[in-house]
Amino acid sequence: MGFALAQGELQNPYKNDPGAVEVGRGVFRISCSPCHGIHAEGGRGPNLTLGGYAAGDRDVDLFNVIMNGVPYSEMRGYAGMGADNVWRIVSYLRGAAKSAAAGKLPGDAAAGEKLFWGKGACGKCHRVNTRGGRLGPDLTRSGRSRTPQYLRESVISPDADLTPGYETITVVTRDGKMIQGAQRGFDNFSAQLVDIQDNYHSFLKSEVTSIQREDKSLMPGGYERVFSKSELDDLVAYLSSLGVNR
Repeated sequence: MGFALAQGELQNPYKNDPGAVEVGRGVFRISCSPCHGIHAEGGRGPNLTLGGYAAGDRDVDLFNVIMNGVPYSEMRGYAGMGADNVWRIVSYLRGAAKSAAAGKLPGDAAAGEKLFWGKGACGKCHRVNTRGGRLGPDLTRSGRSRTPQYLRESVISPDADLTPGYETITVVTRDGKMIQGAQRGFDNFSAQLVDIQDNYHSFLKSEVTSIQREDKSLMPGGYERVFSKSELDDLVAYLSSLGVNR
């Protein structure tokens, strides 16, 4: 059973309190930064500096998510740190969102969309809404969950911070055939993957010669040579726009 606020406790008692923001920053770095990054700009978990959140945009929505976690996700509840510290984290995140909003992103999102589906052929592996492939991560909400800097790095160096669950799996069958794809499941007895042709495969380890899982992406590097600097700015602007207003 999750923690629930009484009606009179729906307001952040530390709103606009600079001291609480600093304490919240420290608590965040200890408990939250391993997933959300040292500046709350995302990593294994989503970017929290955008000011909009899937669970709701009010302070009380943030409070409830931190306290109770998100079912069927890696986000567990942190009620053990106490309600006061959670409110302080909320105050810190509000300040971080205001700082992030101050900068203007270079690039033309409309031009970037054309590059995504055209020159870059990104849609062959990545999905946006109902269009695109399944091999790579779904980018429908990439702008809501990742910073522009993270997205740029992901394009240039796809192995730098691999999205969990998209490791490369290579299977060699007993007749010598090699099948490689992105992980969809992996345990001590079996592996599931999707290959570059978007075909789904499932193998039992006992029925093949070998199964190898590597912490690397199937996405090739070198896109800094495919795109000019201005084109890369446009592509990042497009990716950063996805899901922001939804």
